[in-house]
Amino acid sequence: MLSFLLWCILFVLCWPLAIIALILYPIVWLLLLPFRLLGFAVDLSFDLVRNIFMLPFNLVGRR
Repeated sequence: MLSFLLWCILFVLCWPLAIIALILYPIVWLLLLPFRLLGFAVDLSFDLVRNIFMLPFNLVGRR
């Protein structure tokens, strides 16, 4: 909601820039999507390694 209000203010102040931002936002989002997916995969990999390393400690502590 805040981003929409900021866009409305930008539209009132400088409408050509607001239209360009409206057109470029989906393109930038699509370009950044692979990096978001890569970050998600790396985060899951580190979680898997941590859980494998901590498994013996969790089994001993559980009883």
